[in-house]
Amino acid sequence: MSFTLPLYHGPDFAQAQLKNAPNAEFRPAPMDGVAPEGYHATSIFPEYFKVNGTWLLAEESRMDCVPVLREGKIAVVEFRNLKAGEPVVVGRTEDGSQGIYVHANGFEEEKGEQDTFSFRQGRSRETAYSMDYDSIYELLRHEKDHGRILWVMGPACAFDHDARDAFAALVRGGYVHGLLAGNALATHDLEAGYLRTALGQDIYTQRSMPNGHYNHIDTINAVRLAGSTAAFVRSGKVKDGIIYECVNHDVPFVLVGSVRDDGPLPEVYGNVYEGQDAMRALVKEATTVICMASTLHTVATGNMTPSYRLVNGVVRPVYFYSVDVSEFAVNKLRDRGSLSVRTIVTNVQDFVVNVRKGVL
Repeated sequence: MSFTLPLYHGPDFAQAQLKNAPNAEFRPAPMDGVAPEGYHATSIFPEYFKVNGTWLLAEESRMDCVPVLREGKIAVVEFRNLKAGEPVVVGRTEDGSQGIYVHANGFEEEKGEQDTFSFRQGRSRETAYSMDYDSIYELLRHEKDHGRILWVMGPACAFDHDARDAFAALVRGGYVHGLLAGNALATHDLEAGYLRTALGQDIYTQRSMPNGHYNHIDTINAVRLAGSTAAFVRSGKVKDGIIYECVNHDVPFVLVGSVRDDGPLPEVYGNVYEGQDAMRALVKEATTVICMASTLHTVATGNMTPSYRLVNGVVRPVYFYSVDVSEFAVNKLRDRGSLSVRTIVTNVQDFVVNVRKGVL
């Protein structure tokens, strides 16, 4: 079965409600990093703003930011990046009555008659995920050549031999266009490629090695001595793995640190806002995002990922998956406003292995 992107059905601006709507109101930002009173905050959905009689789509959006008129276009800007005097949209209605229209149903298909009451409508460890897997395989085959696939990964993805091997194969196969993670994922993956352990434990047998608790910091120290992760990989000391393949196939990765990091690796962002900017640079290109076993990085990525993307003048959906063995972890993202996320409750190591088998 071939994959087809759903068509986007834009608003009907000829209808009286929108045709007769006023222009959006703008007020200047009172100072750097501060929005004017009554500012409008963006959502994950396509939003249009009426400027000089024309409805303008915010082409690159994210939730909890403010729309600003820059060079004749609507830019969606984090509060911290506002400049004093910039014209910021004000108004808190979304129906066009203030020149602001949020279009939440642009990708909805016609739905048949449904029962008012039915079982198993939630997403839990008891959910049947066979169709989800098949859909992911089809989506990834399409996105490999027609989109940008961004992966968000926690360290659990690097602790297992088969999972590392499977994801490395996905990188080689062209199914990875970017990677977001923390210090731990990269450190333990490099440790595995360097010393065959993750946190001192053999990645295949799970046997703890003598003095194995040194292995991850020995790895960080060796990488820092080499000057960079890429230099360490190219030295030949790393034999395989996720970061190894990303370096050798020019796949960009962004590593954002936390207060508990040791080392860290040279590329890890210590300033979280610089890290957020680097993450968003990859998110802006992504058309499919798959998050695995990293609650904090998943929520962070979800908060900066809209439900749509403008590609060559065409509005298309952004597909967002959250995969975790914990129901709490996948539900937390929905609770934070990322309503378009598709959740899968399973062991991420099994998930990666299954995806590899499904597409390669």
